[in-house]
Order: sequence, then structure tokens, then C-alpha cells
Amino acid sequence: MIGQTISHYRIIEKLGGDGMGVVYKAEERVLHRFVALKFLPEDVASRPASASPVFTREAQAASALNHPNICTIYDIGEQDGQACTVYF
Repeated sequence: MIGQTISHYRIIEKLGGDGMGVVYKAEERVLHRFVALKFLPEDVASRPASASPVFTREAQAASALNHPNICTIYDIGEQDGQACTVYF
């Protein structure tokens, strides 16, 4: 995925991943700021009936939190069947 563009985010490097998802550092191409993009793991993403609601619930729960040590969720979306959350 490194070097690919998802929506208006250019993926720069992989930051990490586990059973909950894979996180990449990306540059937002319009405002030139860095963000983190989180994608569902491939085994979960391949099950479309369960992937979207789980991802949306996680994003909604995290967006309700406000703390200096927690990333702010900027956006959620889907590109080519891959759901992702954008953290700023």
C-alpha cells in the first residue's frame, strides 16, 4: 500500500498492525498534513456484512473521547471496498 493514494491521502509508511487493524502514516494532499489511516485486517474486511458496522461503531466510540493522549478521528470512509478511519 505504500505509495498508493486513498481518496486524497498518500500513504507514506506502515506504522504497525495487529488483529484490530493496520495503521499507515499518510499525507493529506490538499492541506499537506500528516494523518494516520487505519484499515481493517484483511480477514475481517473480506466479510462485508460484519466489517462496516464494527468499524463504524469503533470510530463513533473513539470520536466521543476527548483527551490530549488520544488521537482525534478526522474521517471515516471506504475506497475500493476497503473501510478506513483517518486519525489526525
